[in-house]
Amino acid sequence: MKTKKIYLIRHGQTEFNKKGIVQGSGIDSVLNEEGFRQAASFFNAYKHTPFNKIYTSALQRTVQSVQSFIDLGIPHEKLPGLNEIHWGNKEGQLITPEENDYYLSITKAWQEGDIERCIEGGESPIAVRERQKNALQHILAKTDEDKILICMHGRAMRILLCHLLHYDLRCMDTFEHHNLGLYLLTYTGSLFTVDLYNDLSHLSNEEVS
Repeated sequence: MKTKKIYLIRHGQTEFNKKGIVQGSGIDSVLNEEGFRQAASFFNAYKHTPFNKIYTSALQRTVQSVQSFIDLGIPHEKLPGLNEIHWGNKEGQLITPEENDYYLSITKAWQEGDIERCIEGGESPIAVRERQKNALQHILAKTDEDKILICMHGRAMRILLCHLLHYDLRCMDTFEHHNLGLYLLTYTGSLFTVDLYNDLSHLSNEEVS
């Protein structure tokens, strides 16, 4: 098969991001003003890229992040399998020092290999990876799509990148992410390689933190 170029981005900033409020697959938040600026910067940098298809999660913050490409007439499909991890009963809550300590205890458990652990009412990395496999199978089956744009979410991206690059899930925090940061990957039909790693050059006029 022909090689496939995959432009993988995280959605733009939301008020939940800005205010430090937990948002996962159960929070269908929208972009804030900064998020729309980030989306516009990415569009201006890549609007001439001949994408065959756009895939997003089922959450509106990912759709809003690529709406300008959709408006060009590029086919678009929402895949719930690309949704963010569900953070259970912590979703919608402000990240206080106590909540942050709890979050760090969960991520530490993941780093130590307990990847079936989840926040109460939420998802484990294993569960997210399993639903992503179905979405990925659907995407890769489209042999006529050699240049695609995927917009999803931070933790979910880390899990997906581990799967694509054959990393153990305990290593997921190796993959940094930023609102509207770009990973450019090449798929040869048998393996994935990374051409750009959390690239932020298109946000050169934005505040990057």
